[in-house]
Amino acid sequence: MEAANHIRRLVVKVGTSTLIHASGKPNLRRINELVEILVDLSHNGLECILVSSGAIGIGMSHLRLGHRGKTLSEKQALAAVGQGLLMHLYERKFSEFGATAAQLLLTRDDLADRQRFLNARNTIQELLKLDVVPVINENDTVSVDEIRFGDNDSLAALVSILIDADLVILLTDVDGLYTDNPATNPLAEKIRRVSAITEALEEMAGSAGSYVGTGGMKTKIEAAKIATSAGIPLVIASGEKPHSIYDIVEGKDVGTYFDAQAVTAHSRKSWIIYGARPLGTITIDDGAVEAITRKGKSLLPAGVVEVKGDFQQGDMVDIASTHGKIIAKGISNYAALDLEKIKGLHTTEIDQVLEGRSYDVVIHRDNMGLTH
Repeated sequence: MEAANHIRRLVVKVGTSTLIHASGKPNLRRINELVEILVDLSHNGLECILVSSGAIGIGMSHLRLGHRGKTLSEKQALAAVGQGLLMHLYERKFSEFGATAAQLLLTRDDLADRQRFLNARNTIQELLKLDVVPVINENDTVSVDEIRFGDNDSLAALVSILIDADLVILLTDVDGLYTDNPATNPLAEKIRRVSAITEALEEMAGSAGSYVGTGGMKTKIEAAKIATSAGIPLVIASGEKPHSIYDIVEGKDVGTYFDAQAVTAHSRKSWIIYGARPLGTITIDDGAVEAITRKGKSLLPAGVVEVKGDFQQGDMVDIASTHGKIIAKGISNYAALDLEKIKGLHTTEIDQVLEGRSYDVVIHRDNMGLTH
């Protein structure tokens, strides 16, 4: 594990199950411990960013509901109630320790648009300069996808890329990644270190099962994949023991540590792969797959065999093999209607179909990132 002196900027994600008692009420002791640790670390020179779930759970508690909302609008209403209450708790606790917290609510769209990506980055950078601790949450009141499909694990990983963090810590209801669900299998063994995330490891990850949370181990593996591929290590640890953050920062063996991978793509490609939502799919032949994945080439019209979606020039698209596997993402130089007309053609033939074309390639290699 990396030594402590390599860590200057830390992202800590805390899940709903860590912040809320089984009764549904806020776990004030744990929130207090978490805030105290982050302030103490900041006193020691670390820049700390907190990514916090819990808005919907606290909204449930405040309104005395026994469920997370049965419809999307109910979930968004709970988030609207709970987010203010959650932030009030954080503001009060940070203030007690002489620190200041600032709320940032983000959606995936904020990280999909390059300008909004940079605006968010600049805001967080400025807050850190002012010794303010950013408290970031998914904007559940307007975000459809995050409520329906995920939680803040991936958001924490994306934030780590956004602000060039040195380490991500995911605090959850288990103390690491196990070979099986430790709650149901007493023979399950903890995996202390992961050098690379394989398909077998992803398949092993369990599904969501928490009463008030939304994420399971699968989302944490995806978050680790995002962060480590951008050269940022990630640790999954128990939220029941917030003080383990000290041990992790000091490089001690806690939880499951995911090694950072060698970075071969610059920050723009990290944004391409993980920040933007694809609006279509371009299926390519085996020769094009080989050229992109093995040789780092651009995608040419001759390699395209199928076009799906109603995307426009400049939109993000998935690039898939004929077997249906997504092998890359990229920014298309052509709208779907035009690409449909020139798919399979050699570059010299495009002029006969499209007048006034501007590009010889469908997606330039600088605007493309591999997904594995």
